[in-house]
Amino acid sequence: MNKPGRTQLALGVILIFLGAWFLLDKSVPAFHTIINKYTEFPFNMFLIGAGILIIGLVTGQPGMSVPAAIVAGIGGIFYYQTMTKNYDSWSYMWALIPGFVGVGSILAGLLGDNTAHNLKRGLNMMVISAVLFLVFASFFGGLDILGNYGPAVLLILLGVWVLGSGLYRSFRTKEE
Repeated sequence: MNKPGRTQLALGVILIFLGAWFLLDKSVPAFHTIINKYTEFPFNMFLIGAGILIIGLVTGQPGMSVPAAIVAGIGGIFYYQTMTKNYDSWSYMWALIPGFVGVGSILAGLLGDNTAHNLKRGLNMMVISAVLFLVFASFFGGLDILGNYGPAVLLILLGVWVLGSGLYRSFRTKEE
């Protein structure tokens, strides 16, 4: 089956499942009671992310794992904030979003979409995101990992990592 046919087939199946879901939700009170806790904000963002990933898998588009990881990751941030009532954490939590892109890239690579490039890019995005998260969390009081010197040490470590990866890339290019 060609790609447009697979896409149309996937969309049709998804619409049928959504229609059945809504029909059950309105006609069977027990179904509504069981499913209601899983479809409330922010948990529903995990379901939306999973739905995007499933659409990508069914249609043969592994790159859809990137938006799926972003949506699910932001759902995780909102879930954390809802559970802890720490809404001020957004001042540094946003730095995790590039890491979600990295997770999606790694997943796309594992699913066969330009594997080596996506694995490398995904790992780089996750490292940068983790360092940015630690730096901003240290600046804005979310973490006290290294005391007063935390942001400076983390920035130096990020600089060493960027410098080292650049040197490695230039030496590897000369050898080839």
